[in-house]
Amino acid sequence: MNAPHPAPDTSAPGDLLHSAFYRFTPLADATEAAAAVRALATECGLFGAITIATEGINGAVSGPAAAVARFEAALQAPALLSGAFAGMPFKRSACVTPPFARLKVLVKPEIVALGLPGAETLPLPDMHDTTHLSPAQWRELLQREDVVLLDNRNHFEFRLGHFKGAEDPGVRHFRDFVAYVEAHAPAWREAQRPVAMYCTGGIRCDKTAPWLQSLGLQVLQLEGGILNYFQQLPDAAREWEGECFVFDKRIALDAQLQETPTTAAEVFDETDPGEAWRLARAQRLDAF
Repeated sequence: MNAPHPAPDTSAPGDLLHSAFYRFTPLADATEAAAAVRALATECGLFGAITIATEGINGAVSGPAAAVARFEAALQAPALLSGAFAGMPFKRSACVTPPFARLKVLVKPEIVALGLPGAETLPLPDMHDTTHLSPAQWRELLQREDVVLLDNRNHFEFRLGHFKGAEDPGVRHFRDFVAYVEAHAPAWREAQRPVAMYCTGGIRCDKTAPWLQSLGLQVLQLEGGILNYFQQLPDAAREWEGECFVFDKRIALDAQLQETPTTAAEVFDETDPGEAWRLARAQRLDAF
């Protein structure tokens, strides 16, 4: 069994931390798992948003550094769900604005729902296969000219910040990503161009990799996503342009994982129907 996998911690004990995590792993009873994780987060005094499904866990929590560390260790312990989350990595970032106002632990059919064609026949993602590149390996990859560097996020996220040279599929709804890949896959296959994709924390890429491979594409992905890249490489701004959107009340981080003064109104285009509702939701959540 894997040993607990703590994230690097350079914070002071009382600092407010955000910790993001996910793991694809079969869970026999998602409701039971959710109850156990909810009790643990509550005991540690954390707020956040966590989704549990029979395919695993996806979530983020925030609280004092010591409480976050206690939660991370207990979440990976053999005593919790027979160690289902042992060795799970965490992406940490310091907070000025409290990211969450409450704790939500939900049970859903999937830990990330992307509406992929034939999703029911796709295998559970292998989070340790050779498609995953460490931040250092990804940095080397970015020097290659033969790869398709594909941003696997929403258009507004790309607009706010992205890896230099990345392609924007123009995603307002996730079906736009599917359409973009299906339209370009024949040319990518013919040219034998590997598709190197990235997302915020890695989960979208893990979920979509088997589907891209089913189209006959060679797939590479950034392990742990943008947040892990920023966490592991202090000079990540060399390859990154702009800011990284985060789905909590902080709105955006820079390449040093520091909260920026960017507001929701500066991120979302209120004239775009696909973004106007996001702006309204962000402003509503900001009131709590």
